[in-house]
Amino acid sequence: MHDIMLTSPLDQFRILPIFQFNIGSLDLSFTNSALILVLALGSFLFLVYLFISPALYLTEAAGIFLVPNNRWFLLIENLYIVISSLLFDNVGIKGQVYFPFLFVVFVFVLQSNLIGLIPYSFTVTSHIIVTFSLALIVFVGVNIVGINIHRVHFLNLFLPSGTALPLAFLLVPLEIVSFLSKPISLSVRLFANMMAGHTLLKVIAGFAWSMMKGGGLLFVAHVLPLAVLFILVGLELGVAVIQAYVFTVLTCIYLNDSINLH
Repeated sequence: MHDIMLTSPLDQFRILPIFQFNIGSLDLSFTNSALILVLALGSFLFLVYLFISPALYLTEAAGIFLVPNNRWFLLIENLYIVISSLLFDNVGIKGQVYFPFLFVVFVFVLQSNLIGLIPYSFTVTSHIIVTFSLALIVFVGVNIVGINIHRVHFLNLFLPSGTALPLAFLLVPLEIVSFLSKPISLSVRLFANMMAGHTLLKVIAGFAWSMMKGGGLLFVAHVLPLAVLFILVGLELGVAVIQAYVFTVLTCIYLNDSINLH
């Protein structure tokens, strides 16, 4: 049974302790999942360092300006333009004030997805508890924004003005269910895509390894699943970027609903 567990495609998603630490029945161990989260945070801070350190500061009467002088600055500047355009297209000029939040969400999800593609690493976004926690933060945040802007009129999100009273008994429950399902759909989409992709990679890799150990013609034929594996790795790289983009787009849409009550 132990050998089966080690070769299982789902074995890569196990949360394992790196440093054991218990206080009574409370387990505060530092796990592989926590390590990747720390690395994601550290890599984000490193991006901030790359953005600031090579820049030339010019102080004038109007303020402080940054003059880029290397490619890292331009890369981060392009990220800035992409997220800013995404926010403007989905929310409008009112949403620009929430750019820092959207930028952190996109970069965190993207880094977590990409780190998970490193061999012998761990994909934190393949766990529903991580994606749901992130989706819940987004859900609570955009609703706080909507309530802060519209106060009691925020309830118009569940019943648009001008709706006939008989339709209200049908529309309001449907809108409430749709409203409460947002964090679930947002988290499950990211979790399911990352978990399914990594499981497929593990299955193909195990199949290629078994053929290679078989020797003879099987050893020669293992080149085929190996080639498929390389193609799937490239596909997973695209999925990692796309899922971060989709998560950010949906966050923008939810933010737009809260600001403009659409």
